[in-house]
Amino acid sequence: MRESVSTASRSRELIDKIKAGEFSPIYLLMGDEPYYLDLVCDAVIENALDEFSRDFNETICYGADVDSDTVITAARRFPMMAERQLVVVKEAQAMSDLEKLAVYCENPLDSTVLVLLMRGASADKRKSLYKNCSKNGVVLESNALRDYEMPGWISQYYSSRGLEISPDAAALMAEYAGTDMGKIVIETDKLMKNLPEGTSKVSASDVERNVGISREYSVFELTKELSRKNSPRAIAVATRIGESPRFAMPMAVSALYTHFSRILRYAALKEKNRFPDKTQTAAALQGVNPYFWREYDEAVANYPVRKAMAAMSLLCDYDYKGKGGDAGEATPGELLLELVLRLLNL
Repeated sequence: MRESVSTASRSRELIDKIKAGEFSPIYLLMGDEPYYLDLVCDAVIENALDEFSRDFNETICYGADVDSDTVITAARRFPMMAERQLVVVKEAQAMSDLEKLAVYCENPLDSTVLVLLMRGASADKRKSLYKNCSKNGVVLESNALRDYEMPGWISQYYSSRGLEISPDAAALMAEYAGTDMGKIVIETDKLMKNLPEGTSKVSASDVERNVGISREYSVFELTKELSRKNSPRAIAVATRIGESPRFAMPMAVSALYTHFSRILRYAALKEKNRFPDKTQTAAALQGVNPYFWREYDEAVANYPVRKAMAAMSLLCDYDYKGKGGDAGEATPGELLLELVLRLLNL
């Protein structure tokens, strides 16, 4: 999760400077995870101008509605009765001639703060716009985390809010939100309003009650029962998950693939070294909180290397089926149950 930590610290650094009145002439905010991009953009909008100056010196537009000439003309104006003016282009990737802004970014005005917000997209690093923004302004790139990195990010985020979240609660939140950091923030705000005053630790039960997630029938619970090869329980959980109107086979397969890839790595490690140390275990179980390591000891007993490899092959097959290939008349829920039965019979 090194890249996310870097993005988080870089964002905090930028926001601190912005709040202190230190502005760059250009902010190129880009990437497929908008959480940090929005934080910095909002900080610029809130702090660049006082209320009196906004009517005359603030231009906020959207990429689909403007061209490069319009943005450059706005950026080259001088502020009226103020130290600076602000020009923000949201969804800048929608501009048909975005790259032409490189001309302005080569020699930007110190009295203009230009923000180019590209949510879910990035500028081409080989071209002049990116290079000129990097040379004369600030570039912040924020990329989405991998699924397995989210529980760690959630734990860090809760810590920044003065709370400790249990590992199983973090895993449950991660399953609910996927890699959407903004969704975690929204649900955390709701959760904090409903927690008893003085609460310092958030449990899985708190998440279930206040976020509306059922731990009992989650993919998180399914992976645990598969690890144990607890057939009756795994079948019951898979059946309930498959009945949910929000169920999506590709997302379930992705979570199971991550789980079994860890089992495979850990099984391979334990074949070489029956009693690996903590460093070796952490490397094999990348992204897994030590709280869950015992589960993987049980999983490796049930899925040694050969069976773990067979499980990975099955998951590839069902990933294809879940995306419409050779699934026949089977519903997504039926496919999940069929997959679980085959995994249990390995």
